[in-house]
Amino acid sequence: MTALDGIKVLDFTHIQSGPSCTQLLAWLGADVIKIERPGTGDVTRGQLNDIPDADSLYFTMLNHNKRSIELDAKNETGKEVLGRLIAACDVLVENFAPGALDRMGFSWERMQKINPRLILASIKGFGPGKHEDCKVYENIAQCVGGSASTTGFRDGPPLVTAAQIGDSGTGLHLALGIVAALFQRERTGKGQKVSCAMQDSVLNLTRVKMRDQQRLAAGPLREYSQFGEGISFGDTTPRAGNDGGGGQPGRILKCMGWETDPNAYIYFVIQGHVWEKICDVIGRPEWKTETGYATAGERLDKLSQVFSTIEEWTMTKTKFEVMEICNPHDIPVGPILSMKELAEDEALYKSGTMVRVPHPARGEYLSVGCPIKFSDSCVPVTRSPLLGEHTEEILSGLLGLQSEEITRIHASGATGKTK
Repeated sequence: MTALDGIKVLDFTHIQSGPSCTQLLAWLGADVIKIERPGTGDVTRGQLNDIPDADSLYFTMLNHNKRSIELDAKNETGKEVLGRLIAACDVLVENFAPGALDRMGFSWERMQKINPRLILASIKGFGPGKHEDCKVYENIAQCVGGSASTTGFRDGPPLVTAAQIGDSGTGLHLALGIVAALFQRERTGKGQKVSCAMQDSVLNLTRVKMRDQQRLAAGPLREYSQFGEGISFGDTTPRAGNDGGGGQPGRILKCMGWETDPNAYIYFVIQGHVWEKICDVIGRPEWKTETGYATAGERLDKLSQVFSTIEEWTMTKTKFEVMEICNPHDIPVGPILSMKELAEDEALYKSGTMVRVPHPARGEYLSVGCPIKFSDSCVPVTRSPLLGEHTEEILSGLLGLQSEEITRIHASGATGKTK
């Protein structure tokens, strides 16, 4: 039995934020039915294609373990089918522009009448307010959520991160909200609306920088490198490069081969309780007792010098050698791993974090598997569905329609070309 065994989800989402949410629900065992526009489907099926006449990696890597039905929700017969699907399912997830479902004729009030137990889950760019109708994409979400303003180096422009904290980050938040609403429904018998705004989700993931915004009122942020460099702070949380942000100073340092390998670097953290071990490892035992270096507080105005000295040592070792030396001493370090290195890490495949997935049009491709591990709920990763692959199966199996009625639906154009 899987964690969400028996839960049926209508996936009315596209691009990344919504599909990342529904894919996670599918990985948890829900039956996710992806509703797609007849003939074209999710726009990402055709974006950034690397193989002609095959769904793109953008689509396949966000739509595992789902079933696909082609359905025109603007067609009257299609609306009839959608109403039946709403009645048969537990959750409807959407990331349309505000008001899109209402314009289709499926307001929240109508859906409640069709299925009082339904959970309607929505992703929007902004929450209620003057910007609620604005369109938001990944990088915009990072900008309006506070991430970009605090990412990058002090003397450079704001930067977005390659981690999809706007799209997939919001999808993760919404998935948790859906599971909580399902849990509450077990006690109340009633469905409800659940929503996540991309701006809100990014801000939640950037909360430590909001912490620092408030700390500025009490004085300079001493763990930021600019404190040691004697540069004054303004009235907002500054960009701090690769400084550690959790009270434990950290930096990205060069390792052997950095001149030709753009990823020959390691993240090195100075924790107070392993300071003496760090001093021994890098060949500076005198720092263990020397005034100005012996305690964490004394070192704050010398962090750049300390990390430069540590870097002189790391540059004589590969990033993996640094790990092998430091880890037995509990010195926190982490190599900068490239996508290529991660794609070739067999340990990740053994744990299911990376998977090899066969596809009828693409052949085998690599993807990220479910990051959540259970001891008693295993859902193997299966390929993304072909467009409309399960239309007949859903109409006959889930809705229990007979062949004559299915033929009528196809003939109406609700499911695209006549099957």
